[in-house]
Amino acid sequence: MASPPTLSYITASELQRLQPNSKLAIIDVRDEERSYDGHIAGSWHFASDTFVEELPALVGKLEGQEAVVFHCAKSQIRGPTCAKKFVDHLATLASYKNAPQVYVLERGFNGWASAGHPVCNCAQPHCKGC
Repeated sequence: MASPPTLSYITASELQRLQPNSKLAIIDVRDEERSYDGHIAGSWHFASDTFVEELPALVGKLEGQEAVVFHCAKSQIRGPTCAKKFVDHLATLASYKNAPQVYVLERGFNGWASAGHPVCNCAQPHCKGC
């Protein structure tokens, strides 16, 4: 396995510029607030309260991705914590190759929405991009 990715932060504007890249996954780790606040179009929902149990499924879904961006409401606790757990989990997988670059979205979903970036309100756990 290549060395595990490092963890860094990305701004909403940087993410919006990268978003057309089909090799980018956005992971929303908010819990119930995703259902009433909306979410970033194209994001996948892996709630923080079940995140550890869902790590193997997440790793499988991210095979081939070049970058993954984690966020919660403000990206102060849940988003960075889940991103760190993801990086640590990848380090334990001898067979995982080509790990994606891992980011945390600065200011989280709240910062994304308040900056006027597009928000989707579909009820799908993997938004296809509204």
